[in-house]
Amino acid sequence: SQPFDMSDQDSKGRPDVLLIVSDDHAIPAISCGGSQMNQTPNIDHIGNQGIRFNNAFCTNSICTPARASILTGKYSHRNNVYTLGDVIDQTEQPIRSQYLRRTGYQTAVVRR
Repeated sequence: SQPFDMSDQDSKGRPDVLLIVSDDHAIPAISCGGSQMNQTPNIDHIGNQGIRFNNAFCTNSICTPARASILTGKYSHRNNVYTLGDVIDQTEQPIRSQYLRRTGYQTAVVRR
């Protein structure tokens, strides 16, 4: 199977979207990223069947502001999330899942 195989679409012809975010998880921490110590066959399968960001960088080293940047597409000084206790003001700025929901996707957030 080719990466991002468009035959894996829903009934409306749209690709499935799954975003996995983990803290302090460098690409060499998973076996498909070159780890000789960690064996991660399930993550490898997901990564090999879709799109992997092998050269991605975080603009903020703090968990909540970094995730807010991913969800809003804005730097912290634009989305006003600077600390672990800050929240995204969704009345002022939509997040990516809202855009997906508007186009008919079913969205969810799952935390540990």
